[in-house]
Amino acid sequence: MLNLKSKTILITGGSRGIGAACVKYFCLAGATVIFTYKSSPALALRLEKRYSKISHCKSYKVDVTNEDEVKSVIASILKRFSKIDVLVNNVGIWKEGKINKMNLAQWEETLKVNLTSMFLFSRYVIPSMKLRRSGKIINISSTAGQRGEANYSHYAASKGGMISFTKSLASELGPYNINVNSVAPGWVLTDMSKLALANKKSLEEELKKIPLGRIATADDIAGPVLFLASDLSRHINGEILNVNGGSVLVG
Repeated sequence: MLNLKSKTILITGGSRGIGAACVKYFCLAGATVIFTYKSSPALALRLEKRYSKISHCKSYKVDVTNEDEVKSVIASILKRFSKIDVLVNNVGIWKEGKINKMNLAQWEETLKVNLTSMFLFSRYVIPSMKLRRSGKIINISSTAGQRGEANYSHYAASKGGMISFTKSLASELGPYNINVNSVAPGWVLTDMSKLALANKKSLEEELKKIPLGRIATADDIAGPVLFLASDLSRHINGEILNVNGGSVLVG
């Protein structure tokens, strides 16, 4: 029931972390998978080669904050593959920013990468989905967007915006048979978080807050993304699927 052999998937920021796990899961499900990267051509090529025997996997180098580049790459994808069935807005950054020390450039960088990129990819993918009256958009948000996060207000603001954007598009695009949902992870063991989790004391404190008593892996997030991309979730729209081990119990 999770056979996606007829589907074409676009994942932003797919060369590592949650994005790379999504690439893996979608390739294993038989989908044609396209993913973007910014500065890791070796990692991108490695992923392409790893899954080339079981699926069509292609990467594109894109500055996700550059509208012309985003518009161009989507046009190229549609020309080559004719359609995009599922868009996974995954790319994101997480950098500390205490409010009395954060400058405007730091604020804008996080919002551009995390929030504006989602708008740009959605903006240029949606017209083709509307024409086909079919599609799914899955946005990778965060518990930070639901409860806030001290010292990372710019990150929390970007993820909160992503959640509101998800709900807004779900209402707007539902009549076109386009489902828009979000997966909201808590702590995930990736390159982005490994420094924060490297301190044993800090790690133990965070584990105490998680009823399941473990930090999620990237695969733990990719599974729910795959579910939302499948026909099993066809009547789920505008939802924020929390994947945090029970640490933040919000809807």
